[in-house]
Amino acid sequence: MITCFIRYEIDHFKRDAFCRYAQNWGKAIPECGADLVGYFAPHEGSATTAYGVYTLPSLAEYEAYRARLAVHPLGQQNYAFAKSEQFIRREDRIFLSCASKPHAQRKPL
Repeated sequence: MITCFIRYEIDHFKRDAFCRYAQNWGKAIPECGADLVGYFAPHEGSATTAYGVYTLPSLAEYEAYRARLAVHPLGQQNYAFAKSEQFIRREDRIFLSCASKPHAQRKPL
């Protein structure tokens, strides 16, 4: 299993547009085969750093997922929305695998 972490630098005046973009991916990404952990918008601290996180079984599955996402109607609309609104200034991806499993579950307080 691999986890894709997308780090975004966004226009801090267009946080709401980024949130709409994130909500659209919340529908399209699972339909295209990835397990979406979530999108995270600035809340406290940096006003320009946001993240998207999802998991896939392998890099080969990632390539197939990306091909499906490119032709998915909501995916196409979301790419066009981001391009027209220009709220993303920079986007970087990194693929990581979990090194701490198995790990204990959180105990109730």
